[in-house]
Amino acid sequence: MKSIYLSVACMFVGLCASAQVLPSFQLGLKAGANFSKFDTENTFSSDNRTGFYGGLWARVGGAGVFFQPELYVSGKKTNLVSDATGQVNQVRFTSLDVPLLVGTKFGAVGVGLRVNTGPMFSLILDDKQSLGQATGNVFTGNFKDQAVSWQFGAGLDIKKLSIDARYELGLSKLNKDGYPPTKLNLFTIGLGYRIL
Repeated sequence: MKSIYLSVACMFVGLCASAQVLPSFQLGLKAGANFSKFDTENTFSSDNRTGFYGGLWARVGGAGVFFQPELYVSGKKTNLVSDATGQVNQVRFTSLDVPLLVGTKFGAVGVGLRVNTGPMFSLILDDKQSLGQATGNVFTGNFKDQAVSWQFGAGLDIKKLSIDARYELGLSKLNKDGYPPTKLNLFTIGLGYRIL
């Protein structure tokens, strides 16, 4: 009887190991919230505000290592507050975001923990600024149409559902002129569903 249990246990471990080694392809949907903050040089402070994102993700890999490209539409919001006057500029971006992540996964039997990192490229589709007070051009920004950042994150897969948390570090300056060099940093959380 013990040999039967041992045989079943060995088969189970073998199946779990092969599931991690064999190449696989997955496709899914994801949506979530982001919390944006500008990083500026001493002239302005920035308040976190909640935005959204939603789109597609794909995952290709084997042997516990994967490549995960994603495509999202994101709405990012933040408040810029002048250190000198206290005036507030509410900035909103709509962007098309493409993270290209590399990571590893631990676990088996439909439950796994992931860690990943990689660059993200953003195409700014629209930006809106609303000033609480009349401030002229001193406090408005002329933003670029694209941005580059780097993501660090972790996720948990449970069957077809996934939960992700990431930090996004802005690498490129967003503004052409106006206030001092400005980068956008984000923290994101998301819920995904695997369709393939």
